[in-house]
Amino acid sequence: MPCDLSLYLVTDAALCAEAGLEATVEAAVKGGVTVVQLRDKHASDEAMIEQAKRLKRLLAGTHVPLIINDRLAVAVASGADGLHVGQSDTAVLEAREALGPQAILGLSINTLAQLRDAPIALLDYVGLGPIFATASKQDHARPIGFEGLAELVRACPLPSVAIGGLKAQHAAQVSAAGAQGMAVISAICGQPDPYRAALAFRAP
Repeated sequence: MPCDLSLYLVTDAALCAEAGLEATVEAAVKGGVTVVQLRDKHASDEAMIEQAKRLKRLLAGTHVPLIINDRLAVAVASGADGLHVGQSDTAVLEAREALGPQAILGLSINTLAQLRDAPIALLDYVGLGPIFATASKQDHARPIGFEGLAELVRACPLPSVAIGGLKAQHAAQVSAAGAQGMAVISAICGQPDPYRAALAFRAP
């Protein structure tokens, strides 16, 4: 299922705590976010399912898909638009079989070896990175920088989104490397005005 990867928001409940997750997502989408990924490593499946259902209602009519990070059961039970998995998460084949052919399915890639081993035919996009080290994810792989991003993009037949410490000023470098979009966490979730933070990524 194709989707616009240009500005991909990965949520962080702690960073959104002051404004609230739903208010942050709503403002960010108005500012230009094109994909929302619900990510919460600490919430129970039940809590995430309820949160995902609320976000689905909020996103209804916006054409912005809701992707769930890692939790296959949550994606299925909530009726989310898709799932994103890492190298040590749910297997891509298992996820595709459970979600069906229409769901959006993404995989995190950090190296050419991981890309070569990826079941490309089952995926809709890949997340490439991290570009920089970032505090938003404590167990991230080694940063690849923009040169590493360009190398992975050249070798990848799928649409790709760059992630890891990116800010609005990096948009031109991500585009030059050939990625279709940027995934961000703290650059929007951690900002006092998520609408303007998202808008800054869309500025020419």
